[in-house]
Amino acid sequence: MTRAFPHLLAPGRIGSLELRNRIAVTAMGASLAEPDGHIGERILRYHEEQAKGGVGLIITGVAGVAWPVGGNQVNQIAISDDRFLPGLTRLTETVHGHGAKIAAQLHHGGLVAMEDMLAGRPVWTPSFPDAPDGDFTEAFLLEELAEAAFSRITSVEFKVMTVEDIQTVIGQFAAGAVRAKTAGFDGVEIHGGHGYLLSSFISPKTNKRTDEYGGPLENRVRFLLEVVRAVRAAVGPDFPMWCKLDSREVGKKGGLEIDDAIAIARMVEAEGADAITVTAYHDTAKAKLHSGSHTPHEPALNLPYAAKIKAAVGIPVIASGRVDPEVGDAHIAKGGVDFISMGRKLLADPHLPRKLTEGRPEDVLPCIYCYTCISAIYVCQPLRCAVNPETGFEYLRPTMQAGGKRVAVIGGGPGGMESARRLAAAGHDVVLIEASDRLGGTLQFASLAYPANERLLDWLKLQVGKAKIDVRLNTRATPDLLRSLKADAVVVATGAVRDMPPIPGGDLPYVLSGDDMRRLILGESSAELKRKVGLGTRLLTKVGAATGMTANLDFVRKASHQWMPLGKNVVIVGGELVGLELAEFLSERGRTVTVVDDAPRFGAGLTIVRRMRLLDELREHGLGLYPSAADIRIEEKRVLFTDKDGAAQALPADHVIVAKGAHGDASLAETLRAEGFAVHEVGDCTGVGYIEGAMRGAARAAAEISLA
Repeated sequence: MTRAFPHLLAPGRIGSLELRNRIAVTAMGASLAEPDGHIGERILRYHEEQAKGGVGLIITGVAGVAWPVGGNQVNQIAISDDRFLPGLTRLTETVHGHGAKIAAQLHHGGLVAMEDMLAGRPVWTPSFPDAPDGDFTEAFLLEELAEAAFSRITSVEFKVMTVEDIQTVIGQFAAGAVRAKTAGFDGVEIHGGHGYLLSSFISPKTNKRTDEYGGPLENRVRFLLEVVRAVRAAVGPDFPMWCKLDSREVGKKGGLEIDDAIAIARMVEAEGADAITVTAYHDTAKAKLHSGSHTPHEPALNLPYAAKIKAAVGIPVIASGRVDPEVGDAHIAKGGVDFISMGRKLLADPHLPRKLTEGRPEDVLPCIYCYTCISAIYVCQPLRCAVNPETGFEYLRPTMQAGGKRVAVIGGGPGGMESARRLAAAGHDVVLIEASDRLGGTLQFASLAYPANERLLDWLKLQVGKAKIDVRLNTRATPDLLRSLKADAVVVATGAVRDMPPIPGGDLPYVLSGDDMRRLILGESSAELKRKVGLGTRLLTKVGAATGMTANLDFVRKASHQWMPLGKNVVIVGGELVGLELAEFLSERGRTVTVVDDAPRFGAGLTIVRRMRLLDELREHGLGLYPSAADIRIEEKRVLFTDKDGAAQALPADHVIVAKGAHGDASLAETLRAEGFAVHEVGDCTGVGYIEGAMRGAARAAAEISLA
């Protein structure tokens, strides 16, 4: 399989640093170090897993050269004092023990130094910044705002740096680089992007100085170049050192553009940098752009910019930004980049490089780009992953006992499939029981509206198929069946119930519940659906199910652009994840969609960064969004309510979809416990937890059964 990725998996070189492949872990804000900046067991095991997984290079998250001054997140790495050397040394030795290399990212937060703001310290800046033009926190739920650290900041003091201050920071970067070398790091990356201190000097939007560090580009970049020069002098000519640079500032009128980035890259190269890491920054006041620059929602967004910088310099270029292995391999092959750094993909599966090398790309647990990992930063939580519950918790991983138990898993959705997969891998004899004719559960419907989810659906089905699991479709799990199976343990993963909530008019024939929509799309039936949908439509969807067409989600996505059993005007009652993703899906298929809910803010169930993007996109589509609606009721072909301003509203509605009211259902689990079975509940049957809840619950249940 090395032949399938001959360039991505080929050895690479940055200065004197030799790497076993061209895959790097991009620097990420993990918040996994100790509160005092030391390397502890948690971040050590997190990076060790990446090294075990076969990556060529690990670049740490921000390591503060002036910490605690300039700290931008809780529990970040500190490299500002010799007292941190023992932990840093232990980290490098651990990573080297698995054949990977590791670089420290040298950093000062400057204007983005959240820890300075929280502590009441002045924020270091080239000049007084302009007030933000917008408020990205409008996308936060009220409970998230209460939890977010920035909500505790009442005022910010700015320290406009003197030339003496600049010299102090230059010395701190040089000293940090020496500590990195002393601790055994294989190189250092100087962070010159993302609005941090060096970046704030480079950007014309934040640097209004009139001395030798302001004005034209060559002056604004002077601080960075002096840092590079000092670091090179401190570590010597052969120690690998490179810079992370913004290729542009997205959404900032008058900000950095690619031509500026090319010029900066050439200057950095001339000062002795061994490589350039290409990234991008954005106007942080604009919510959608939080997924539109260095952690983009659009695949391979930054590669064309990296290629332009690569063409202008003679040193290697490292690029990132939702780059699939096939795409990265092709861009390395044509000379557009030299290395691909991955973030979210290696959080989902740190063993991605090893699996590619072993010829098993289909076994790579896929990232679904839900932004669970990044959104945690916004509320000062440690990094975690929705699809991989071990990420960030490697230090707590239990030592699994040998298998040998007979386990029945009830429910073929994500929680059930993941439970079955994990139990089979632990050596248990597993029977997976699903009442319908296919695996997937509500993940099938979720994948229709958000295609990235289908990657996980396909992976789970593949892994279940490859494992020694007895899959029984069209089967009802009864106590008699479980007794006949001689089950030592039972996992109940039957999902949530999506009843129709008590909305006046909810029983009208053109009002569909979430379960009605799911059954309709997947060709299933129910007494309610027979009452609400014509025979012709039901037959058509049944034929689709029987022929397998509705199981082909890509076919359904395409076909639904031509025909859907819904009228022109659709009102969705429910502004949570399901309602908003369904609203986008229907709007893109020509429906006039309005979303109404009594919730004060929309998007519960969506992670913060994903919600930022989706809400902006819905507004761009021209959808009507009515939070804080009161007295919602449905009448003949219309929905009535009072909006947040107290005005009466009457919306035309050919169909109404009620996308709220989902709740857990423990009835089967309770029945089976009463029958004497050892029951473990997983996923939405315990309360709606979406994909992350299903995957995390499956890991917990598998561990409990194996350790019992």
